[in-house]
Amino acid sequence: MLTVYEALQLGKRTLATVPDPEVDATALLAQATRMEIMSLRLNARQTLTAEQEERYRSLLLLRAWRQPLQYLLGKQYFYGRPFQVDARVLIPRQETETLCEKALAFLCEAGTAPRALDVCTGSGAVAVTLRLGCPQVRVTATDVSEDALAVARGNARDNGTEIRFLQGDLLLPVRDERFELITCNPPYVKSGDCETLQPEVMREPRLALDGGADGLAFYRRLAADAPACLVLGGRLMVEVGDGQAAEVAALLADSGAFDGVEVYRDLFGMERVVSARRADSPT
Repeated sequence: MLTVYEALQLGKRTLATVPDPEVDATALLAQATRMEIMSLRLNARQTLTAEQEERYRSLLLLRAWRQPLQYLLGKQYFYGRPFQVDARVLIPRQETETLCEKALAFLCEAGTAPRALDVCTGSGAVAVTLRLGCPQVRVTATDVSEDALAVARGNARDNGTEIRFLQGDLLLPVRDERFELITCNPPYVKSGDCETLQPEVMREPRLALDGGADGLAFYRRLAADAPACLVLGGRLMVEVGDGQAAEVAALLADSGAFDGVEVYRDLFGMERVVSARRADSPT
């Protein structure tokens, strides 16, 4: 039987071709043994049970095959909270926290009981974060995938939040409603680039990645359809891919239904969020 130390050395060798072999091996060993990472470090000579070793070796093999670490762990932290994730949903990224930050700042100034809509909600990370960060907001979340909504409902329940989830394509489930805020992290990878992504990313749902030939298909639909679902002065906030901010901002400005278009950078300095105000009257 392996000791904790020997298991970690085995993990680093097995995962030599992945980006962070030591970090991943440690996380997977903690998952297999149900021990905290600090406990592993303090008990390097402890021997794994046969069941723990078998589970660990299986997880290592899956990670070596480039299964995403977050899927193997079953969770990803977002905005300081754990969210359950699996192959049914896109893994929440730190970059998306900028979308939540700007959305929460707007909601906190939007008066009592503002209505927020999160489109393409996936794991529900953005919707749950908005609800917890602004308790007075009434949150609706939509997704075309019923599988994704099942994960999102679980995350809302685990976080003790009340969110209305609706299945359907973009804004169709709420076409007769109005909101103070619409957020969306849509698919924005160019179709031709989807087969060249990092192996782990290619394991995520293609539905959540493919943004059409130029990556802008969903932004065009939002520019056309979102105004009808926003109150006058309401905000549309979208996450964008690297190098897309200027084009998306222009799409929204040129629609004639928006003004006050702004671009915000994420923690890594990349232009990541485009925000546009529903104009008081068409231009």
